[in-house]
Amino acid sequence: MLKRKGAGKIPAAGTPAYIRSVDSVLSSGDREYLRLKLGQKLRKFAAAVERSSVRVEDVNGPRGGADKRCRIKVVLHGLPSVVVEEQHASLQAAMDGALIRMERAVRRATDRRRMKPLKGRPQALRTPID
Repeated sequence: MLKRKGAGKIPAAGTPAYIRSVDSVLSSGDREYLRLKLGQKLRKFAAAVERSSVRVEDVNGPRGGADKRCRIKVVLHGLPSVVVEEQHASLQAAMDGALIRMERAVRRATDRRRMKPLKGRPQALRTPID
């Protein structure tokens, strides 16, 4: 049976994501950019992703300063959640860095699941070497 290209993938806009901005750090344009990029990165793992949340905040708060933090948490079916965090002077750089790290971590977690042997299956019989 042939598998269609893109079968089982969800559209970038349909990714279940909760985006929270502490102290109104995100503008509406930044929020849309983040939702689009998150959807593009998670689309290939759609079967494994249950939900995701993003939290963006200014680390220094009202004191000023240029440190922005982006924390992304992805909840996976049957696997531990993936949490990544990136801090940078630029909000865009913090978001992009966190998105790259998140994609790598989710790929690693889902690949690890595929590498596990199936339970209940007998292991290959080994013949002793004489």
